[in-house]
This record gives sequence, C-alpha cells and structure tokens, in this order.
Amino acid sequence: MILYSVDWCPECILVKRKLAALGIAYDEVKVSDSHVERIQVKKVSNQTYVPVLTEGEAILTETPDILDYLDKTYGKSNPVSS
Repeated sequence: MILYSVDWCPECILVKRKLAALGIAYDEVKVSDSHVERIQVKKVSNQTYVPVLTEGEAILTETPDILDYLDKTYGKSNPVSS
C-alpha cells in the first residue's frame, strides 16, 4: 500500500490518521507542493491531487473513497481483519 501525500494537506492527515487507527502499515511518497512537479502521482492516478492511495490494482484518489475503502477492507467489522 502506498500513500502519495504532502505534509500540509488536511485530507492527507485524515488518511494517515485512519491508517494509524486501523494499524495498517504503508509506504508514503511525499510529493512536491507544486502540482506541476507531481510526476509520480500523475503516473499512478492520471491527476495531480493528493492524497492518492494505491494497493494492488486499487487506485483511490478521493479522500471519502479512501476512508471508505480502508473501513470496508480493514475495519473491525471486516472478518479479514479479525
């Protein structure tokens, strides 16, 4: 799992908090503050906004979608995480 983010981004912070709360290990790629220089994010998601979370074939680009994915995939109510 890879999270593309910048330090000052409030939505990135929300995703990091969710990952921590669920105890999920992930790799973080800190990208440039400049959208023009966010080449890694563009290659992965075809856009330059963060956060972007990838896991296997999943590429999530919207914070609500990322949080929902994490809850559904790793949340306490998910039998896989028990």
